[in-house]
Amino acid sequence: MSVLAINPIFFNLGPIQIHWYGVIIASAVLIALTLSVREGSRVGLEADNFYDYILWALPIAIIFARAYYVIFEWGYYSQHVGEIIAVWDGGIAIYGSLIGATLVMYVYCRSKFISMWTMLDVVSPTVILAQGIGRWGNFMNQEAFGNITSKVFLESLHLPTFIINQMYINGYYRVPTFLYESVWDVLGFVILFSLRHRVHLFKQGEIFLSYLIWYSIGRFFVEGMRTDSLMIGDTLRVSQLLSVILFVGAIITIIIRRKNSNNNWYLTDKKAV
Repeated sequence: MSVLAINPIFFNLGPIQIHWYGVIIASAVLIALTLSVREGSRVGLEADNFYDYILWALPIAIIFARAYYVIFEWGYYSQHVGEIIAVWDGGIAIYGSLIGATLVMYVYCRSKFISMWTMLDVVSPTVILAQGIGRWGNFMNQEAFGNITSKVFLESLHLPTFIINQMYINGYYRVPTFLYESVWDVLGFVILFSLRHRVHLFKQGEIFLSYLIWYSIGRFFVEGMRTDSLMIGDTLRVSQLLSVILFVGAIITIIIRRKNSNNNWYLTDKKAV
């Protein structure tokens, strides 16, 4: 860590250390939950649906996110078993958390007789916002960075000094790929949030599928610039492979579901004001 780097510890509570990483992730989840509850009321979903869901989804998403990361870094963790649970030091995979949260949503919606497509449409714009915010947790831990670069390059991006200083890692300045993905995610939130109430634009499930398409595009290109990617072998980046699968799968699903005239629009004309 550079002497100019930000301390990743938010504060100490006796022997307990509260990390910036955890604070940022928790804040992102709280913001996403608040926005989801508000949007849910527009489509007939009660606030308790989201509160009950998050109580199950959050811990399971964290477990899946960590398990996903550990599986693809087993060469290291098999020799450092005691670090497997150290999620506060980073090393959780967004795709793993999405898999876990989606599985919980499937079970939850089935048990509550709620349309999973509607639930996914409500939460997906807030999820991508949370992902954009969460990338700043990577920033605080000096992870999710790119290739070696120069200070001149970082200054040419008109970045504030604190970001440039934080990108000085292990004796080199690094490309701020965390920032690229964060900006892409927040832009995706703005687009989805602005368009989802347009009359006859999205059918049920298509806001979620559009989220998958948008996120997969950004993640594919940003992942190609990172130097700390999870790998299969020496050349195949796990997140790029999964991005391609999700991108293609989402497009095919939209096409198939569009041919089914039984699919409803996300909001009725009356509600989409």
